[in-house]
Amino acid sequence: MPGQGLWRTKSIEQSIADTDEPETKLRRNLGAWDLTVFGVAVVIGAGIFTLTARTAGDFSGPSVSVAFVCAAVACALAALCYAEFASTVPVAGSAYTFSYATFGEFMAWIIGWDLILELAVGAAAVSKGWSVYLETVLGYLFGEGAKTTIDLGWVTIDWGALVVVVALTTLLAIGTKLSSRFSMVITGIKVAVVLFVIILGVFYIKGANYTPFIPEAKPGSPGDSGVDQSLFSVILGGGGSVFGIFGLLAGASLVFFAFIGFDIVATTAEETRNPQKSVPRGIFGSLAIVTVLYVAVSLVVVGMVPYTDLATEAGDGSHKTLATAFSVNGVDWAANIISVGALAGLTTVVMVLMLGQVRIIFAMSRDGLMPRGLAKTGGHGTPKRATLLVGGLVVVAATFFPADKLEEMVNVGTLFAFILVSAGVLVLRRTRPDLPRAFRVPAVPLIPILAILACLWLMLNLTVLTWLRFVVWMVVGVVIYFVYSRRHSLLGKRIAAGEEPAAKSASPESPASSED
Repeated sequence: MPGQGLWRTKSIEQSIADTDEPETKLRRNLGAWDLTVFGVAVVIGAGIFTLTARTAGDFSGPSVSVAFVCAAVACALAALCYAEFASTVPVAGSAYTFSYATFGEFMAWIIGWDLILELAVGAAAVSKGWSVYLETVLGYLFGEGAKTTIDLGWVTIDWGALVVVVALTTLLAIGTKLSSRFSMVITGIKVAVVLFVIILGVFYIKGANYTPFIPEAKPGSPGDSGVDQSLFSVILGGGGSVFGIFGLLAGASLVFFAFIGFDIVATTAEETRNPQKSVPRGIFGSLAIVTVLYVAVSLVVVGMVPYTDLATEAGDGSHKTLATAFSVNGVDWAANIISVGALAGLTTVVMVLMLGQVRIIFAMSRDGLMPRGLAKTGGHGTPKRATLLVGGLVVVAATFFPADKLEEMVNVGTLFAFILVSAGVLVLRRTRPDLPRAFRVPAVPLIPILAILACLWLMLNLTVLTWLRFVVWMVVGVVIYFVYSRRHSLLGKRIAAGEEPAAKSASPESPASSED
Protein backbone atom coordinates (compact mmCIF):
# COMPACT_ATOMS: atom_id res chain seq x y z
CA MET A 1 0.00 0.00 0.00
CA PRO A 2 1.24 3.53 -0.70
CA GLY A 3 3.02 5.39 2.05
CA GLN A 4 1.06 7.51 4.51
CA GLY A 5 3.03 10.75 4.24
CA LEU A 6 4.40 13.10 1.61
CA TRP A 7 5.83 10.23 -0.42
CA ARG A 8 2.67 8.15 -0.77
CA THR A 9 2.52 6.88 -4.34
CA LYS A 10 -0.47 6.24 -6.54
CA SER A 11 -0.24 2.84 -8.17
CA ILE A 12 -0.16 2.51 -11.95
CA GLU A 13 -3.25 0.30 -11.75
CA GLN A 14 -5.17 2.91 -9.75
CA SER A 15 -4.19 5.65 -12.21
CA ILE A 16 -5.51 3.59 -15.12
CA ALA A 17 -8.66 2.58 -13.21
CA ASP A 18 -9.45 6.28 -12.61
CA THR A 19 -9.63 6.86 -16.36
CA ASP A 20 -12.90 4.90 -16.47
CA GLU A 21 -14.81 7.14 -14.05
CA PRO A 22 -17.90 8.27 -16.02
CA GLU A 23 -17.81 11.91 -14.86
CA THR A 24 -14.13 12.39 -15.73
CA LYS A 25 -13.76 10.11 -18.76
CA LEU A 26 -11.96 11.49 -21.80
CA ARG A 27 -12.84 10.43 -25.34
CA ARG A 28 -10.25 8.23 -27.07
CA ASN A 29 -10.09 9.32 -30.72
CA LEU A 30 -6.47 10.28 -31.45
CA GLY A 31 -3.94 8.30 -33.49
CA ALA A 32 -0.19 8.50 -34.09
CA TRP A 33 -0.63 11.03 -36.91
CA ASP A 34 -2.75 13.30 -34.68
CA LEU A 35 -0.04 13.23 -32.01
CA THR A 36 2.71 13.98 -34.52
CA VAL A 37 0.69 16.94 -35.77
CA PHE A 38 0.22 18.22 -32.20
CA GLY A 39 3.97 17.91 -31.59
CA VAL A 40 5.00 19.69 -34.79
CA ALA A 41 2.21 22.25 -34.31
CA VAL A 42 3.51 23.41 -30.94
CA VAL A 43 7.23 23.08 -31.59
CA ILE A 44 7.37 24.97 -34.89
CA GLY A 45 6.38 28.41 -33.74
CA ALA A 46 7.92 31.05 -31.54
CA GLY A 47 11.33 29.39 -31.56
CA ILE A 48 11.90 29.13 -35.28
CA PHE A 49 10.37 32.51 -36.17
CA THR A 50 11.93 34.61 -33.41
CA LEU A 51 14.59 32.83 -31.33
CA THR A 52 16.79 31.74 -34.23
CA ALA A 53 17.81 35.28 -35.22
CA ARG A 54 17.92 36.60 -31.65
CA THR A 55 20.16 33.78 -30.37
CA ALA A 56 22.58 34.19 -33.27
CA GLY A 57 22.83 37.95 -32.78
CA ASP A 58 22.99 38.04 -28.98
CA PHE A 59 24.66 34.80 -27.83
CA SER A 60 26.03 32.24 -30.27
CA GLY A 61 26.80 33.91 -33.59
CA PRO A 62 26.89 31.55 -36.61
CA SER A 63 27.22 28.56 -34.25
CA VAL A 64 23.51 28.85 -33.40
CA SER A 65 22.97 25.67 -35.45
CA VAL A 66 25.22 23.82 -32.97
CA ALA A 67 23.15 25.29 -30.12
CA PHE A 68 20.04 23.77 -31.72
CA VAL A 69 21.76 20.40 -32.04
CA CYS A 70 22.79 20.49 -28.35
CA ALA A 71 19.23 21.28 -27.29
CA ALA A 72 17.86 18.56 -29.60
CA VAL A 73 20.19 15.93 -28.10
CA ALA A 74 18.95 16.75 -24.59
CA CYS A 75 15.35 16.56 -25.83
CA ALA A 76 15.95 13.23 -27.60
CA LEU A 77 17.36 11.65 -24.45
CA ALA A 78 14.39 12.87 -22.42
CA ALA A 79 12.01 11.80 -25.20
CA LEU A 80 13.11 8.18 -24.82
CA CYS A 81 12.13 8.31 -21.15
CA TYR A 82 8.82 10.03 -21.91
CA ALA A 83 8.00 7.36 -24.49
CA GLU A 84 8.52 4.52 -22.02
CA PHE A 85 6.41 6.19 -19.34
CA ALA A 86 3.60 7.25 -21.67
CA SER A 87 3.30 3.81 -23.26
CA THR A 88 3.34 2.15 -19.82
CA VAL A 89 1.03 4.64 -18.08
CA PRO A 90 -1.40 5.93 -20.78
CA VAL A 91 -3.00 8.50 -18.46
CA ALA A 92 -3.46 12.26 -18.82
CA GLY A 93 -0.99 14.37 -16.91
CA SER A 94 2.36 13.45 -18.44
CA ALA A 95 5.23 14.14 -16.01
CA TYR A 96 2.80 14.81 -13.14
CA THR A 97 1.21 11.36 -13.44
CA PHE A 98 4.58 9.64 -13.89
CA SER A 99 5.97 11.35 -10.79
CA TYR A 100 2.92 10.33 -8.72
CA ALA A 101 3.67 6.68 -9.53
CA THR A 102 7.39 6.89 -8.72
CA PHE A 103 8.36 9.72 -6.35
CA GLY A 104 5.10 10.20 -4.46
CA GLU A 105 2.40 12.80 -4.05
CA PHE A 106 4.50 15.75 -2.91
CA MET A 107 6.89 15.54 -5.88
CA ALA A 108 3.91 14.97 -8.18
CA TRP A 109 2.39 18.23 -6.93
CA ILE A 110 5.72 20.04 -7.37
CA ILE A 111 6.04 18.85 -10.98
CA GLY A 112 2.40 19.68 -11.70
CA TRP A 113 2.92 23.19 -10.32
CA ASP A 114 6.11 23.39 -12.36
CA LEU A 115 4.22 22.41 -15.55
CA ILE A 116 1.72 25.20 -14.92
CA LEU A 117 4.70 27.55 -15.09
CA GLU A 118 5.84 25.96 -18.36
CA LEU A 119 2.54 25.76 -20.21
CA ALA A 120 0.39 28.66 -18.98
CA VAL A 121 3.23 31.17 -19.02
CA GLY A 122 4.36 29.82 -22.37
CA ALA A 123 0.86 30.18 -23.86
CA ALA A 124 0.63 33.76 -22.60
CA ALA A 125 4.06 34.65 -23.98
CA VAL A 126 3.40 33.14 -27.41
CA SER A 127 -0.03 34.79 -27.66
CA LYS A 128 1.72 38.13 -27.11
CA GLY A 129 4.01 37.26 -30.01
CA TRP A 130 0.96 36.30 -32.09
CA SER A 131 -0.48 39.75 -31.46
CA VAL A 132 2.76 41.39 -32.64
CA TYR A 133 2.67 39.47 -35.92
CA LEU A 134 -1.05 40.24 -36.31
CA GLU A 135 -0.19 43.92 -36.04
CA THR A 136 2.42 43.45 -38.78
CA VAL A 137 -0.07 41.71 -41.08
CA LEU A 138 -2.74 44.35 -40.40
CA GLY A 139 -0.13 46.95 -41.33
CA TYR A 140 0.23 45.32 -44.75
CA LEU A 141 -3.53 45.44 -45.25
CA PHE A 142 -4.57 48.75 -43.67
CA GLY A 143 -1.39 50.79 -43.28
CA GLU A 144 1.16 51.21 -40.50
CA GLY A 145 -1.34 52.84 -38.14
CA ALA A 146 -3.01 49.49 -37.34
CA LYS A 147 -2.48 48.48 -33.72
CA THR A 148 -3.39 45.42 -31.66
CA THR A 149 -3.10 47.26 -28.34
CA ILE A 150 -5.29 49.89 -26.71
CA ASP A 151 -4.01 52.27 -24.03
CA LEU A 152 -6.57 52.98 -21.30
CA GLY A 153 -4.85 55.23 -18.81
CA TRP A 154 -2.10 53.23 -17.08
CA VAL A 155 -3.39 49.92 -18.52
CA THR A 156 -2.48 48.62 -21.98
CA ILE A 157 -4.96 46.08 -23.34
CA ASP A 158 -3.63 43.67 -25.95
CA TRP A 159 -6.81 42.86 -27.84
CA GLY A 160 -4.93 40.73 -30.38
CA ALA A 161 -3.84 38.28 -27.69
CA LEU A 162 -7.35 38.38 -26.20
CA VAL A 163 -8.96 37.38 -29.50
CA VAL A 164 -6.68 34.42 -30.21
CA VAL A 165 -6.92 32.97 -26.67
CA VAL A 166 -10.73 33.24 -26.54
CA ALA A 167 -11.07 31.62 -29.99
CA LEU A 168 -8.73 28.75 -29.12
CA THR A 169 -10.34 28.19 -25.72
CA THR A 170 -13.67 27.70 -27.51
CA LEU A 171 -12.10 25.28 -29.99
CA LEU A 172 -10.49 23.20 -27.22
CA ALA A 173 -13.77 23.03 -25.29
CA ILE A 174 -15.59 21.65 -28.35
CA GLY A 175 -13.26 18.69 -28.80
CA THR A 176 -9.66 17.47 -29.07
CA LYS A 177 -10.19 15.79 -32.46
CA LEU A 178 -11.49 19.02 -33.98
CA SER A 179 -8.47 20.80 -32.50
CA SER A 180 -6.22 18.23 -34.17
CA ARG A 181 -7.83 18.81 -37.57
CA PHE A 182 -7.44 22.57 -37.18
CA SER A 183 -3.79 22.06 -36.18
CA MET A 184 -3.21 19.85 -39.23
CA VAL A 185 -4.30 22.59 -41.64
CA ILE A 186 -2.38 25.40 -39.92
CA THR A 187 0.70 23.24 -39.40
CA GLY A 188 0.76 22.44 -43.11
CA ILE A 189 0.82 26.17 -43.86
CA LYS A 190 3.67 27.00 -41.50
CA VAL A 191 5.79 24.00 -42.55
CA ALA A 192 5.40 25.24 -46.13
CA VAL A 193 6.58 28.70 -45.03
CA VAL A 194 9.61 27.21 -43.24
CA LEU A 195 10.55 25.23 -46.36
CA PHE A 196 10.12 28.45 -48.35
CA VAL A 197 12.58 30.19 -46.01
CA ILE A 198 15.14 27.42 -46.46
CA ILE A 199 14.86 27.12 -50.25
CA LEU A 200 14.77 30.85 -51.03
CA GLY A 201 17.36 31.74 -48.38
CA VAL A 202 19.96 29.37 -49.86
CA PHE A 203 20.31 31.73 -52.86
CA TYR A 204 21.37 34.60 -50.56
CA ILE A 205 23.96 32.74 -48.47
CA LYS A 206 27.45 34.27 -48.33
CA GLY A 207 30.23 32.02 -47.05
CA ALA A 208 31.98 34.91 -45.28
CA ASN A 209 29.04 35.24 -42.87
CA TYR A 210 29.94 31.91 -41.25
CA THR A 211 33.29 33.30 -40.06
CA PRO A 212 34.06 33.33 -37.18
CA PHE A 213 31.78 30.35 -36.52
CA ILE A 214 32.14 30.82 -32.74
CA PRO A 215 32.82 34.55 -32.19
CA GLU A 216 35.30 35.66 -29.56
CA ALA A 217 33.74 35.94 -26.10
CA LYS A 218 32.52 39.37 -25.13
CA PRO A 219 33.44 40.39 -21.56
CA GLY A 220 30.65 41.63 -19.37
CA SER A 221 30.28 45.38 -18.99
CA PRO A 222 31.10 46.93 -15.58
CA GLY A 223 27.47 47.95 -15.16
CA ASP A 224 26.04 44.53 -15.95
CA SER A 225 24.35 42.65 -13.11
CA GLY A 226 25.67 39.19 -12.26
CA VAL A 227 22.13 37.83 -12.21
CA ASP A 228 21.99 38.33 -15.99
CA GLN A 229 24.88 35.89 -16.55
CA SER A 230 24.35 32.17 -16.92
CA LEU A 231 24.73 30.28 -13.63
CA PHE A 232 27.39 28.06 -15.28
CA SER A 233 29.42 31.15 -16.26
CA VAL A 234 29.21 32.51 -12.70
CA ILE A 235 30.28 29.17 -11.18
CA LEU A 236 33.34 28.93 -13.45
CA GLY A 237 34.21 32.60 -13.04
CA GLY A 238 33.39 33.62 -16.62
CA GLY A 239 33.05 37.31 -17.38
CA GLY A 240 29.85 36.97 -19.39
CA SER A 241 27.60 34.73 -21.49
CA VAL A 242 27.84 36.54 -24.84
CA PHE A 243 29.64 34.65 -27.64
CA GLY A 244 32.53 32.26 -27.09
CA ILE A 245 31.88 28.87 -25.51
CA PHE A 246 29.73 30.32 -22.71
CA GLY A 247 27.64 32.11 -25.34
CA LEU A 248 27.17 28.89 -27.29
CA LEU A 249 26.06 27.07 -24.14
CA ALA A 250 23.74 29.92 -23.14
CA GLY A 251 22.33 29.87 -26.68
CA ALA A 252 21.58 26.15 -26.39
CA SER A 253 19.66 26.77 -23.17
CA LEU A 254 17.70 29.60 -24.80
CA VAL A 255 16.79 27.78 -28.03
CA PHE A 256 15.60 24.87 -25.89
CA PHE A 257 12.40 26.96 -25.74
CA ALA A 258 12.00 26.18 -29.43
CA PHE A 259 11.65 22.45 -28.69
CA ILE A 260 9.14 22.76 -25.90
CA GLY A 261 6.00 20.91 -26.84
CA PHE A 262 6.95 17.37 -27.74
CA ASP A 263 6.26 16.41 -24.12
CA ILE A 264 2.67 17.64 -24.58
CA VAL A 265 2.16 14.59 -26.80
CA ALA A 266 2.43 12.52 -23.61
CA THR A 267 -0.37 14.52 -21.93
CA THR A 268 -2.86 13.26 -24.55
CA ALA A 269 -2.08 9.56 -23.98
CA GLU A 270 -5.46 9.02 -22.28
CA GLU A 271 -7.25 10.27 -25.41
CA THR A 272 -5.25 8.08 -27.79
CA ARG A 273 -6.22 4.84 -29.47
CA ASN A 274 -3.49 2.28 -28.82
CA PRO A 275 -1.25 4.67 -26.83
CA GLN A 276 1.41 1.98 -26.40
CA LYS A 277 2.37 2.44 -30.06
CA SER A 278 0.96 5.83 -31.01
CA VAL A 279 2.55 7.93 -28.25
CA PRO A 280 6.19 6.92 -28.92
CA ARG A 281 5.62 7.39 -32.65
CA GLY A 282 4.12 10.84 -32.08
CA ILE A 283 6.97 11.93 -29.78
CA PHE A 284 9.84 10.75 -31.98
CA GLY A 285 8.16 11.74 -35.24
CA SER A 286 7.55 15.33 -34.21
CA LEU A 287 11.00 15.74 -32.63
CA ALA A 288 12.80 14.41 -35.71
CA ILE A 289 10.89 16.67 -38.12
CA VAL A 290 11.44 19.87 -36.19
CA THR A 291 15.13 19.22 -35.47
CA VAL A 292 15.93 18.93 -39.17
CA LEU A 293 13.93 22.09 -39.96
CA TYR A 294 15.50 24.10 -37.11
CA VAL A 295 19.09 23.28 -38.02
CA ALA A 296 18.43 24.02 -41.71
CA VAL A 297 16.77 27.38 -40.96
CA SER A 298 19.51 28.47 -38.55
CA LEU A 299 22.25 27.68 -41.09
CA VAL A 300 20.42 29.62 -43.80
CA VAL A 301 19.68 32.71 -41.67
CA VAL A 302 23.23 33.23 -40.38
CA GLY A 303 24.51 32.63 -43.91
CA MET A 304 22.25 35.36 -45.34
CA VAL A 305 23.40 38.20 -43.08
CA PRO A 306 26.29 38.87 -40.64
CA TYR A 307 25.28 37.71 -37.16
CA THR A 308 25.90 41.24 -35.87
CA ASP A 309 22.92 42.45 -37.95
CA LEU A 310 20.68 40.10 -35.95
CA ALA A 311 21.55 41.53 -32.52
CA THR A 312 18.84 43.05 -30.35
CA GLU A 313 18.58 46.82 -30.77
CA ALA A 314 20.39 48.60 -27.94
CA GLY A 315 17.93 51.51 -27.88
CA ASP A 316 14.43 50.04 -27.79
CA GLY A 317 15.31 46.40 -27.11
CA SER A 318 13.48 45.19 -30.23
CA HIS A 319 14.36 41.67 -31.41
CA LYS A 320 15.23 40.57 -34.94
CA THR A 321 13.33 37.73 -36.64
CA LEU A 322 13.59 35.52 -39.72
CA ALA A 323 11.95 38.29 -41.72
CA THR A 324 14.90 40.57 -40.84
CA ALA A 325 17.33 38.42 -42.84
CA PHE A 326 15.22 38.80 -45.97
CA SER A 327 14.62 42.52 -45.44
CA VAL A 328 18.37 43.13 -45.16
CA ASN A 329 18.78 41.42 -48.54
CA GLY A 330 16.02 43.56 -50.05
CA VAL A 331 13.52 40.70 -50.37
CA ASP A 332 10.66 42.48 -48.59
CA TRP A 333 7.94 40.45 -50.28
CA ALA A 334 9.42 37.30 -48.74
CA ALA A 335 9.50 39.00 -45.34
CA ASN A 336 5.76 39.62 -45.70
CA ILE A 337 5.10 35.94 -46.45
CA ILE A 338 7.15 34.93 -43.41
CA SER A 339 5.10 37.25 -41.18
CA VAL A 340 1.86 35.61 -42.37
CA GLY A 341 3.38 32.15 -41.82
CA ALA A 342 4.50 33.14 -38.33
CA LEU A 343 0.97 34.30 -37.52
CA ALA A 344 -0.39 30.91 -38.52
CA GLY A 345 2.43 29.11 -36.74
CA LEU A 346 1.97 30.84 -33.43
CA THR A 347 -1.77 30.10 -33.49
CA THR A 348 -1.25 26.37 -33.09
CA VAL A 349 1.54 26.89 -30.54
CA VAL A 350 -0.84 28.75 -28.24
CA MET A 351 -3.54 26.13 -28.76
CA VAL A 352 -1.40 23.08 -27.98
CA LEU A 353 0.26 24.73 -24.97
CA MET A 354 -3.23 25.43 -23.60
CA LEU A 355 -4.27 21.85 -24.39
CA GLY A 356 -1.34 20.50 -22.38
CA GLN A 357 -2.09 22.84 -19.48
CA VAL A 358 -5.75 21.79 -19.40
CA ARG A 359 -4.79 18.10 -19.25
CA ILE A 360 -2.35 18.72 -16.37
CA ILE A 361 -5.00 20.55 -14.33
CA PHE A 362 -7.54 17.85 -15.26
CA ALA A 363 -5.26 15.11 -13.91
CA MET A 364 -4.44 17.02 -10.71
CA SER A 365 -8.12 17.78 -10.11
CA ARG A 366 -9.14 14.16 -10.62
CA ASP A 367 -6.67 13.28 -7.86
CA GLY A 368 -8.12 15.96 -5.56
CA LEU A 369 -4.96 18.08 -5.48
CA MET A 370 -7.03 20.80 -7.15
CA PRO A 371 -10.83 21.24 -6.90
CA ARG A 372 -12.48 18.04 -8.21
CA GLY A 373 -15.06 19.97 -10.20
CA LEU A 374 -12.39 20.95 -12.71
CA ALA A 375 -12.06 17.30 -13.79
CA LYS A 376 -15.67 16.87 -14.95
CA THR A 377 -16.07 16.23 -18.67
CA GLY A 378 -19.06 17.30 -20.75
CA GLY A 379 -20.84 15.90 -23.78
CA HIS A 380 -17.83 16.50 -26.03
CA GLY A 381 -15.61 14.39 -23.77
CA THR A 382 -13.43 17.36 -22.78
CA PRO A 383 -12.88 18.96 -19.35
CA LYS A 384 -14.73 22.20 -20.11
CA ARG A 385 -14.33 23.77 -16.67
CA ALA A 386 -10.58 23.26 -16.68
CA THR A 387 -10.45 24.57 -20.25
CA LEU A 388 -12.33 27.74 -19.32
CA LEU A 389 -10.13 28.26 -16.25
CA VAL A 390 -6.91 27.95 -18.27
CA GLY A 391 -8.34 30.17 -21.00
CA GLY A 392 -9.23 32.80 -18.41
CA LEU A 393 -5.77 32.75 -16.79
CA VAL A 394 -3.99 32.99 -20.14
CA VAL A 395 -6.34 35.80 -21.27
CA VAL A 396 -5.54 37.88 -18.19
CA ALA A 397 -1.78 37.27 -18.44
CA ALA A 398 -1.59 37.90 -22.19
CA THR A 399 -3.99 40.85 -22.34
CA PHE A 400 -2.71 42.94 -19.45
CA PHE A 401 0.89 41.90 -18.70
CA PRO A 402 4.18 42.27 -20.64
CA ALA A 403 5.94 39.13 -21.88
CA ASP A 404 9.57 39.96 -21.00
CA LYS A 405 11.86 37.12 -19.87
CA LEU A 406 9.11 34.49 -20.15
CA GLU A 407 11.05 32.17 -22.47
CA GLU A 408 13.69 31.44 -19.85
CA MET A 409 11.08 30.90 -17.13
CA VAL A 410 9.40 28.32 -19.34
CA ASN A 411 12.74 26.63 -20.05
CA VAL A 412 13.74 26.10 -16.43
CA GLY A 413 10.36 24.57 -15.61
CA THR A 414 10.45 22.19 -18.56
CA LEU A 415 14.01 21.03 -17.93
CA PHE A 416 13.14 20.29 -14.30
CA ALA A 417 10.23 18.14 -15.50
CA PHE A 418 12.50 16.28 -17.93
CA ILE A 419 14.94 15.46 -15.13
CA LEU A 420 12.22 13.96 -12.94
CA VAL A 421 10.78 11.88 -15.80
CA SER A 422 14.22 10.53 -16.68
CA ALA A 423 14.92 9.65 -13.04
CA GLY A 424 11.43 8.12 -12.80
CA VAL A 425 12.30 5.54 -15.45
CA LEU A 426 15.14 4.29 -13.25
CA VAL A 427 12.90 4.16 -10.19
CA LEU A 428 10.01 2.36 -11.93
CA ARG A 429 12.33 -0.19 -13.56
CA ARG A 430 13.47 -1.14 -10.05
CA THR A 431 10.14 -0.94 -8.18
CA ARG A 432 7.85 -2.38 -10.88
CA PRO A 433 9.88 -4.61 -13.21
CA ASP A 434 6.70 -6.64 -13.85
CA LEU A 435 4.87 -3.87 -15.73
CA PRO A 436 4.30 -4.50 -19.46
CA ARG A 437 6.27 -1.89 -21.40
CA ALA A 438 5.34 -1.45 -25.07
CA PHE A 439 8.40 0.79 -25.46
CA ARG A 440 11.57 0.38 -23.42
CA VAL A 441 14.40 2.90 -23.11
CA PRO A 442 17.57 1.21 -24.41
CA ALA A 443 20.82 1.04 -22.46
CA VAL A 444 19.31 1.64 -19.00
CA PRO A 445 20.65 3.18 -16.77
CA LEU A 446 23.00 4.98 -19.21
CA ILE A 447 20.37 6.81 -21.32
CA PRO A 448 18.29 8.16 -18.38
CA ILE A 449 21.48 9.29 -16.59
CA LEU A 450 22.68 11.07 -19.74
CA ALA A 451 19.25 12.70 -20.08
CA ILE A 452 19.45 13.98 -16.49
CA LEU A 453 22.96 15.34 -16.98
CA ALA A 454 22.09 17.00 -20.31
CA CYS A 455 19.02 18.74 -18.88
CA LEU A 456 20.89 19.80 -15.74
CA TRP A 457 23.65 21.21 -17.94
CA LEU A 458 21.12 23.29 -19.88
CA MET A 459 19.55 24.51 -16.62
CA LEU A 460 22.96 25.68 -15.37
CA ASN A 461 23.30 27.82 -18.48
CA LEU A 462 20.15 29.81 -17.69
CA THR A 463 20.57 33.13 -15.89
CA VAL A 464 20.82 33.49 -12.14
CA LEU A 465 17.73 35.73 -12.20
CA THR A 466 15.74 32.94 -13.87
CA TRP A 467 16.79 30.54 -11.11
CA LEU A 468 15.73 33.02 -8.43
CA ARG A 469 12.29 33.43 -10.00
CA PHE A 470 11.96 29.66 -10.32
CA VAL A 471 12.72 29.17 -6.63
CA VAL A 472 10.09 31.76 -5.65
CA TRP A 473 7.50 30.01 -7.85
CA MET A 474 8.30 26.65 -6.25
CA VAL A 475 8.01 28.07 -2.72
CA VAL A 476 4.52 29.36 -3.54
CA GLY A 477 3.62 25.88 -4.81
CA VAL A 478 4.82 24.22 -1.62
CA VAL A 479 2.62 26.55 0.47
CA ILE A 480 -0.46 25.74 -1.64
CA TYR A 481 0.20 22.01 -1.30
CA PHE A 482 0.25 22.09 2.51
CA VAL A 483 -2.65 24.53 2.80
CA TYR A 484 -5.03 22.82 0.35
CA SER A 485 -3.84 19.89 -1.75
CA ARG A 486 -2.56 17.54 0.96
CA ARG A 487 -5.84 17.74 2.90
CA HIS A 488 -8.01 17.18 -0.20
CA SER A 489 -5.94 14.41 -1.80
CA LEU A 490 -8.18 11.58 -3.00
CA LEU A 491 -5.36 9.10 -2.45
CA GLY A 492 -4.96 10.33 1.12
CA LYS A 493 -8.69 9.89 1.75
CA ARG A 494 -8.61 6.35 0.34
CA ILE A 495 -5.70 5.41 2.58
CA ALA A 496 -7.40 6.95 5.63
CA ALA A 497 -10.54 4.94 4.87
CA GLY A 498 -8.52 1.74 4.62
CA GLU A 499 -9.30 1.22 0.94
CA GLU A 500 -6.91 -0.87 -1.13
CA PRO A 501 -5.43 0.44 -4.42
CA ALA A 502 -6.61 -1.21 -7.63
CA ALA A 503 -5.71 -4.89 -7.88
CA LYS A 504 -2.09 -5.54 -8.72
CA SER A 505 -3.15 -8.06 -11.34
CA ALA A 506 -4.81 -5.37 -13.45
CA SER A 507 -3.03 -4.94 -16.75
CA PRO A 508 -1.95 -1.35 -17.40
CA GLU A 509 -3.27 -1.15 -20.91
CA SER A 510 -5.72 1.22 -22.47
CA PRO A 511 -9.37 0.08 -22.54
CA ALA A 512 -9.41 0.64 -26.28
CA SER A 513 -6.36 -0.68 -28.06
CA SER A 514 -7.50 -0.82 -31.65
CA GLU A 515 -4.89 -0.10 -34.28
CA ASP A 516 -4.73 3.37 -35.83
